[in-house]
Amino acid sequence: MVAAVFSLLFLLVALCGFLFWLWMLIDCATKEPDQGNTKIVWIIIIVFTNLVGALVYFFVQRAKRMESYYAGADPSRPDSSPL
Repeated sequence: MVAAVFSLLFLLVALCGFLFWLWMLIDCATKEPDQGNTKIVWIIIIVFTNLVGALVYFFVQRAKRMESYYAGADPSRPDSSPL
């Protein structure tokens, strides 16, 4: 019984990790700007380093992109955007 619970827990963690990896891969491929080779380099990093690369992308590059996106928006208006 205990082994089944641990197996189910492991499966749930693995599924969440895979979904996060897939989300970061799609986010990078669709929303990362094409400046030099940065997009292709991040895609290669995410694909070959799996969850570690996705975590690095999430905390480094995606956070930087979100900061620059929201820096141009007016926080008092929810519908305002820098574009």
